[in-house]
Amino acid sequence: MPTYDLAVVGGGVNGAGIARDAAGRGLKVHMCEAGDLAQATSSASTKLFHGGLRYLEFYEFGLVRKALIERETLIRAMPHISWPLRFVLPHHPGLRPAWLLRLGLFIYDHLGGRKILPATRTLDLRRAEVGKPLKPEFTKGFEYSDGWVMDSRLVVLNARDAAARGATIETRTRLVGGSREDGTWRLRLEGLDGAIREIRAKAVVNAAGPWVDEVLRHRLGRNAPAHIRLVRGSHIVTRKLFDHDRAYIFQTSDGRIVFAIPYEEDFTLVGTTDRDHQGDPADAKCSEEEADYLREVASQYLAKPIEKDDVVWTYSGVRPLYDDGAKSATQATRDYVLQLEDEGGALLLNVFGGKITTFRKLAEAALDKLSPGFPQMTGPWTHDAPMPGGDMPHDGVPALVAELRAAHPFLTQRWANRLARMYGTEARKVLAGATDAAAMGARFGWDLTETEVRWLMTHEWARTAEDVLWRRSRLGLRFTPEEIEALDAWMAAETIAA
Repeated sequence: MPTYDLAVVGGGVNGAGIARDAAGRGLKVHMCEAGDLAQATSSASTKLFHGGLRYLEFYEFGLVRKALIERETLIRAMPHISWPLRFVLPHHPGLRPAWLLRLGLFIYDHLGGRKILPATRTLDLRRAEVGKPLKPEFTKGFEYSDGWVMDSRLVVLNARDAAARGATIETRTRLVGGSREDGTWRLRLEGLDGAIREIRAKAVVNAAGPWVDEVLRHRLGRNAPAHIRLVRGSHIVTRKLFDHDRAYIFQTSDGRIVFAIPYEEDFTLVGTTDRDHQGDPADAKCSEEEADYLREVASQYLAKPIEKDDVVWTYSGVRPLYDDGAKSATQATRDYVLQLEDEGGALLLNVFGGKITTFRKLAEAALDKLSPGFPQMTGPWTHDAPMPGGDMPHDGVPALVAELRAAHPFLTQRWANRLARMYGTEARKVLAGATDAAAMGARFGWDLTETEVRWLMTHEWARTAEDVLWRRSRLGLRFTPEEIEALDAWMAAETIAA
């Protein structure tokens, strides 16, 4: 029976972040995920590294400061999948006064020790380029900085780095049961073949996201010491709504905000909602009511309203927020809570809440909680360690794209840019030896080739077309049903052959 120091349950951003941090500190780590990496909440975010401007209204200054400081740490560590993004906040005369918005942005600028990101500026929307897509009554606005991140690739890179440091990563492997025995955990795991096998671990981290209570109660047989509040966040993706590279943040009369963000070059991402979710988190879908709400909010600001036919895709994820008794889903805290049980030396750490921007700090806090059980463990290290492919300057992607095109002249600008953004400096390995497009193998659609898919299967745990098209990339927006079916069949054949 294999024995580990730490068994992590859940392959979302928190689980993968903890596995990476622990492996880098010298612990023997096992991480299991019932589906694919980032299959649930961690691939269904608004894809922002941000402090959370609106949380200032709920006096969450500690959370906002922690997240603001993290933005630049993360952008430096993964400049291929994360980069600065400027947000335009139009002043709505009927909502928050302009002086209050400017005060909030002043605090936002100075709370986190900003160095890379430029400061807030006031805009005359009658003259500024970003004012052109808006209705003429919006004459004044503010432009401030936050960060963008490819959320599901963030999870994959954490898992890859964990594996490179010795962790065992098993996807499509679910925990079916566990019990304490002689100061350790004895855990039963089930793979796709239905076979049950066992491992031992001194400590278990329950990072199952929306299923944290399910794992605690029904897999580990424990009474839940706390509860999570399941909050559904839905998004719509539309045809491109504007031509510039800035995003918008729209205020609403119900006190919320909605983003409209340039997405995958040809689209616009609009979100998110905040609704309490009932039922299985796996069944979360953007309802017609939520899609209409997002269209209506954005259309209050945009000169050309968003029609139903403009929507090309919708998605929804369930955030596992800590239940702090807030009256509404919008007001529920986004901060994380870590609860440790120590029974006879067999440790159990339950992870409640959290947001994508603070995953690294959450991992550090989790290891700090567990440290008394592992005196051999070394100290924090992730604050200045690049992710795989991230060993370049924070603004180094354009130079990398130029390098890739010079070395591989068959690459178009768009193709090279996509590879640089997905893989960073590891794009050199994906393309190694390719002197022409034919050397990359057949194309499945768009610019996805056999060589790239093999890389994803070999190095990134991809097993199906859905893994490749909706989590390793967002090429699903561009593929036809026939192309998806052909890719699935090819990947299944490759798996059998292997």
